[in-house]
Amino acid sequence: MDSQNAIEVRNMYKQFKVDYDKAHTLKDKLLFWKTSHVEIHEVLKNINMDIKKGETVALIGTNGSGKSTLLKLMTKIIFPNKGTVETNGKLTSLLELGAGFHQDFTGRENIYFNASIFGLTRKEIDERIQDIIDFSELGEFIDHPVRTYSSGMYMRLAFSVAINVDAEILLIDEILAVGDQHFQEKCYRKLKELKESDKTIVIVTHSLDVVKDLCDRAVWIYKGELRLDGDPIYVIDEYLKQVAIDHKEEKKKAIAQGKHKFKAAVFIDAPKSFATIEKNQGSLFCQGWQISDHDDAVLKVMLDGKEINDVERISRLDVFDAYQEAYAGELDPETIGWCTTLDLTKLDLGTHKFDVQCLEPDGSILSDKSIRFTLE
Repeated sequence: MDSQNAIEVRNMYKQFKVDYDKAHTLKDKLLFWKTSHVEIHEVLKNINMDIKKGETVALIGTNGSGKSTLLKLMTKIIFPNKGTVETNGKLTSLLELGAGFHQDFTGRENIYFNASIFGLTRKEIDERIQDIIDFSELGEFIDHPVRTYSSGMYMRLAFSVAINVDAEILLIDEILAVGDQHFQEKCYRKLKELKESDKTIVIVTHSLDVVKDLCDRAVWIYKGELRLDGDPIYVIDEYLKQVAIDHKEEKKKAIAQGKHKFKAAVFIDAPKSFATIEKNQGSLFCQGWQISDHDDAVLKVMLDGKEINDVERISRLDVFDAYQEAYAGELDPETIGWCTTLDLTKLDLGTHKFDVQCLEPDGSILSDKSIRFTLE
């Protein structure tokens, strides 16, 4: 193994055997020995990669592509059918929430158990336990049994232990998706600190913004194969292109089978609902956005039940960035937005209703939004 590498994967294959109608008793085995059906599911195929010491690498891909399996192989929780996975340095992992915790012991007691599994001595744990408790923000709950913890509290404690064991390699699965926004941001700040201290970090995440911000490299796993490895921005762009192609193919099949339910969303940015507008200002600028996975979706903007025809489609990159993965290949960032200007001089004083709808060609409503404003 190259001394500059923290992890080396060579010609690695991983298969799982799926046994259908498996007999669970001796009687079943004797009576139904011919009915058992076994399938071999190849999860990873010929994976080759090096992760250098000090690198922060993201494994990206759709669900079921093999990312988490690859991470488990790196931790040696499971082993490859062919090829090798080698690591160089002390390793800690966060793969499953609360793994290694005993439900009936307190958080404090579990810190000692968990940290000792990672190789710390009693003296070393004593020196760090207050830092672990402080980072977890569990306060008085640290002396409560962990079976009383919420999933977010579990994650806080598990992450706090893992980052305080001075491991050279840190492997993290999507566990950081658990917890409130404050603690997630705190975790990412800590990961950035660890990155700057030359720790090797491998993270599995669906948050592409995190990949761009945190990682030096992105490795795209597609249907069990290593499709692309390199600069995060380029790899993510290619990944999203493939996701868009796959989504369109899946949608075509579902539509043909009558199983696809179209989705859409509309929003009104201005005016705000229940706003009071002065008629003497002359005009009122209205804007918002509309998205849909229906190729022929129609936008309809109305005031007091009458359609407004003078509506302009505009660019909304902020909405595109937020929805590009969920609506992969379905959105045009240049036409997501809409705007129109109302002539207030033609409106009566009082309350008016402003509606925006996203419709199927036959008039069925996919999504709608309405607000009321008062003209004085």
